[in-house]
Amino acid sequence: LLCFFSSRSSAKLVTPLGCLVPRQKHTLPDLPYDYAALEPHINAEIMQLHHSKHHATYVNNLNVAEEKYKEALAKGDVTTQVSLQPALKFNGGGHINHTIFWTNLSPNGGGEPKGELMEAIKRDFGSFANFKEKLTAVSVGVQGSGWGWLGYNKEQGRLQIAACANQDPLQGTTGLIPLLGIDVWEHAYYLQYKNVRPDYLKAIWNVINWDNVSSRYATCKK
Repeated sequence: LLCFFSSRSSAKLVTPLGCLVPRQKHTLPDLPYDYAALEPHINAEIMQLHHSKHHATYVNNLNVAEEKYKEALAKGDVTTQVSLQPALKFNGGGHINHTIFWTNLSPNGGGEPKGELMEAIKRDFGSFANFKEKLTAVSVGVQGSGWGWLGYNKEQGRLQIAACANQDPLQGTTGLIPLLGIDVWEHAYYLQYKNVRPDYLKAIWNVINWDNVSSRYATCKK
């Protein structure tokens, strides 16, 4: 896209890069709790590695890919721009997904949601138990690595459950607005639960931050 800046005397054509605000590098967000805060459901070693190593790697690689993309854009190098798309999707998705995931969890979590979110869950899934069973089943069923999600379909005004492979971001690949994400990559649970994903999924409900999920729901309904 081209941008035009007009004045009384002239209109100036500038390059696409000239339209962009100088890019701020992505940074690893701080956790809103200590690494050990989610024990015994998710242990401190998992949380430390997951946050400070895995998420940090997505952030670093995203910054590298964006810098290369910026250079390719400046050169008009479409081939390189296209070749960078998988790296942008994977690392950008990893950053988006984990940034949501950390806030979806809380040492004071668990139980059931209240208010409008609970009403919507009952409306769209019949009951909270039904919803919990369906999201767990979808998450267990992810082949290899990926995520189980509760999302909001803005066009239909209803909640939906979906699974995404690898680090595919929910909204960017399905159009659903993410409310609650469950990471089922093995690095999210293997050190504690080995290859028994269902045990991890049973435990994670004890630390779901329903206040955060409810806040996300209220925001996307506006």
